[in-house]
Amino acid sequence: MEKHYLKISSFPLESGILLKNVEVEYHLYGKKSSNKTIWICHALTANSDPFEWWPNICGNSGFYNPKDHFIVCANILGSCYGTTGPLSKDENGDVYFDEFPTITIRDMANLHEQLRLHLQIDSIHTLIGASLGGQQALEWAILQPKVFERLILIATNARHSPYGIAFNESQRLAIEADTTYYSKTINGGRSGLIAARSIALLSYRSYNGYLYTQEESDFDKINQFKAAHYQRYQGVKLADRFNAYSYVTLTKAMDTHNVARGRGSFSIALGRIQAKTLIIGITSDQLFPISEQLFLYRNIEDSEFRTINSSFGHDGFLIEYEAIIEHISNFYQLDSSKKNILKPPFQEYLFTA
Repeated sequence: MEKHYLKISSFPLESGILLKNVEVEYHLYGKKSSNKTIWICHALTANSDPFEWWPNICGNSGFYNPKDHFIVCANILGSCYGTTGPLSKDENGDVYFDEFPTITIRDMANLHEQLRLHLQIDSIHTLIGASLGGQQALEWAILQPKVFERLILIATNARHSPYGIAFNESQRLAIEADTTYYSKTINGGRSGLIAARSIALLSYRSYNGYLYTQEESDFDKINQFKAAHYQRYQGVKLADRFNAYSYVTLTKAMDTHNVARGRGSFSIALGRIQAKTLIIGITSDQLFPISEQLFLYRNIEDSEFRTINSSFGHDGFLIEYEAIIEHISNFYQLDSSKKNILKPPFQEYLFTA
């Protein structure tokens, strides 16, 4: 494992603000001489070490391994795992906290591009991301269509939906209801973050997922339910490793995701993608439903669409590694010269199938 840092004196945000003294933490695995550069974009609360949060898919014995691939993953702007974010200091030496500027998914993609240029990587064999990571990958593939040979998008979309924005706002309301959030301290908003994570889990999992893992066998129980304990446990678990300020910043960034912004239409934006693309959806995903991946499939010309049958909802992208590996492996084996002539005609954005 090799952890590195890139320092950028000034970085222009989509909002017009010039962010000064930006630092990017990133991990490299394998040798750059490999002709198989794999760039991984991580999701909301992950970090730049995919060997840690995506085992089996990435690892010394994983599908993407440093023996066969040169693997790059950068921590995203606004996070708390090494890249500039709300707990960083501004030009005056003061910690940003809740005054960190608004960032977008497009800003994250542009920062990835700065790192790519710094690393002098001309071509990327595969750009892959799931959830918010898939939003970054999609935006970057539109911004720099000639760089990527293959694009893999898992449980993601072309625009964050009203449903997703509503869930994010509910989480932020929980954080802001914790008055310590405005105290401008490292642990500000901790209790609110615990509640926010509990709300988020309801969108990450499914009815059957909870039934499968949290159902009670004791019919006489009237308190201390497994599902209630699970919600609290997951909330504390996140609060122990993350912070409320980054969480608010990143959920707001997710809300901005809209590849058609400034490009005229979704079909025009997605029509810029030149990479051969694999799109994977999870059947029980309530947060990023199958209809959103079907939309990508219909609007990205050279694309394949696959589904994963799972009871674990959106979190299936972290859990169903065997199915993901199978789909990716089959994707690599396809004849890249073949087009899907049965693909439905392009159409504007749909929220339902």
